[in-house]
Amino acid sequence: MSDIKKEHPTEKTILHPRNKHRGRYDFKELTVTCPELGKYVKLNPYGDESIDFANPKAVKWLNKALLKHYYGVDYWDIPTGYLCPPIPGRVDYIHYAADLLGSSNNGKIPTGFKIKCMDIGVGASCVFPIIGNKEYGWSFIGSESDPVAIESASKIVNYNAFLKRSIDLRFQENTKDIFHGIMERTEPIDITICNPPFHASLEEAQEGTLRKLSSLNHKKITTPTLNFGGQTTELWCEGGEERFVRDMIRQSKQFGSNCFWFTTQISKQSHLESVYEALKNAGAVEVKTIPMGQGTKVSRIVAWTFLKKDQQNGWITSKWDTILH
Repeated sequence: MSDIKKEHPTEKTILHPRNKHRGRYDFKELTVTCPELGKYVKLNPYGDESIDFANPKAVKWLNKALLKHYYGVDYWDIPTGYLCPPIPGRVDYIHYAADLLGSSNNGKIPTGFKIKCMDIGVGASCVFPIIGNKEYGWSFIGSESDPVAIESASKIVNYNAFLKRSIDLRFQENTKDIFHGIMERTEPIDITICNPPFHASLEEAQEGTLRKLSSLNHKKITTPTLNFGGQTTELWCEGGEERFVRDMIRQSKQFGSNCFWFTTQISKQSHLESVYEALKNAGAVEVKTIPMGQGTKVSRIVAWTFLKKDQQNGWITSKWDTILH
C-alpha cells in the first residue's frame, strides 16, 4: 500500500480565476528558468516535486523563479530577514483590485499606465507593483518607511528596465502618517492597496511564526526562524492590524476627493466590526468586502470610497473613458 500515490488537488480553486498559480508549481519549468532553485527541490509525501516551505532560502529561490518565469523579472532579491511574500496571495489581491475597478466601470477593467495604484508599505520585495504592472499595465506609487526596504525595492526597479517608467518609490519620513507626505492632493489615485502589519507586538509575531513553522514541519518548533522573513514594521505595529487600519481609514478621509477606491487586506475576521465602525465614523460613501482565499487561510479585502455617484461618474468619464476609447 505504501507504493500508492496519495491523492491531492491539482488546482487551487480557492484562488482568483485569473491567478496564474491556481495549478501546482511546475518545478521542471521553474528550474529551467531559474536553475539555482533545483538544489531545493525534492519529492514530498505525495511523490511530487516540491520545496521545504520552512526553509527561507528555498522560499526565496521559489519567488525568484516565479517572478522571472511568469512576470519577466530578471533581477529580484531582498535583504536577509526581510519579508518574502507568497506570490499567489499577492497576485490574488491585484486581480480582486482590478475587479473592483471594473465593478465601477460596467465590468470593464481599466488598464494601462494612466491607471495609478498606491501600494502602502511596498516592502523590500516590491511584489505588488511588479504584478500590477505586468498584469494590467498600471503605474504605481510605492510608499515605505524603512530605508533598507526602499533601497532594496529601488534596486529591483532599476535593474528591470520595464519597471523604471511605471514605479515611483517614495520614502515616508513620519511613520505615523500613511498618506500625508506621499499622496499629492493634485495627483488622482485610482486605487490604494495595503497588506498591513498583522501582529500587535514582537512577542505575538514570534508566536505566530512558531505556529506556522510547527504546522509546516509537523512538529513543535520553539526557535522562531522566519521562513517568509519579516522585519518589525512588516509584521507588527502597536495595536496590530486593527489599529493600523482604523488609522488608515481616519487619515484617508483627508484625501477622499483625489482617490477613487481605498483598500486594505484584513486577515482577522474579528477586526471587521471595528473597521466598519471606523468607516461609518469617517463618512465612507460606499464600502465593499471582498472574500479572498490563500491556501488554508481565508482573508478578505475591505474597500471604501468617499466619492458620491456623480463624482465617480465624473472620474470615469474624465480619466478612464479616455483610456478605454
